[in-house]
Amino acid sequence: MPTHAISSHWWPTQALRWLVIVLLLLTIPAFYLEMQQAAPALLAPAVYAAAGLALAFGRQQLDIAPRKRQAVLTAVLVFGLALAAALPSSVESTPALTLRLLVALLTLTYLVWSLQHLLERGSLPALLAIALTVLLLCGVGFWWLEPRVNSLADGLWLAFTTAATVGFGDIVPSTPASKIFSVFVVLLGYGVLSLVTAGIAAMWVESSEQRLEHDILADLHRQMSALRKEIALLRTQLDGLPPLISEHAALAPLSRQDQQALENQRIDQLKRQA
Repeated sequence: MPTHAISSHWWPTQALRWLVIVLLLLTIPAFYLEMQQAAPALLAPAVYAAAGLALAFGRQQLDIAPRKRQAVLTAVLVFGLALAAALPSSVESTPALTLRLLVALLTLTYLVWSLQHLLERGSLPALLAIALTVLLLCGVGFWWLEPRVNSLADGLWLAFTTAATVGFGDIVPSTPASKIFSVFVVLLGYGVLSLVTAGIAAMWVESSEQRLEHDILADLHRQMSALRKEIALLRTQLDGLPPLISEHAALAPLSRQDQQALENQRIDQLKRQA
């Protein structure tokens, strides 16, 4: 396939894939906007419906969920987004609130599966950047949702103590929205801190493996060099051996007994040389 054809197919595919991810991310603030009644009533259902349609379309066009488990998760998430768009407000209905919480958890799980290819071996700087970004977003979320948080610094402090499960108690969530948000912050904190810890451990293990591979290769090169010297010495010794038979005898056919005698004589000469 020509390069320009691959490029022209790659860009729409990636654009649609990232559109699905962005719309799924937007469902999280839409959930809290609906709980605080700080946005038009139809905004959250519209975001849920758009995310569900984009995910369903992307699943058919991009083969987003090739694995069986991820395919099941995608189908359940599409169905949940459709229900979240159709149900009444979370403030008025406890079942609707419960369903939207489950949809938010499924959305986070799907996003982790979708973005895990970005977390390759040796990507510790990317993991640290993701951890700082998550901490910043959680701080902004607490600053927005919690009335006792008066500044972004207080929001970051509350996000850090919540994600690290420290809980000093100087600032605590007091509203239903901030309490629900703290649950997601704890889950994100477990995941992000585990990834960063695993990245640091992988970096140390990789450094040890590189040193071990270097030592093995150095020892292999030494053994190959010694083997070449031994082969060269054997060739020199063989070149210095006298001929076992004359040229006239070499042209004549030898009997089996004569061949055995010549082989024995050659073996005896090699033993004396050794």
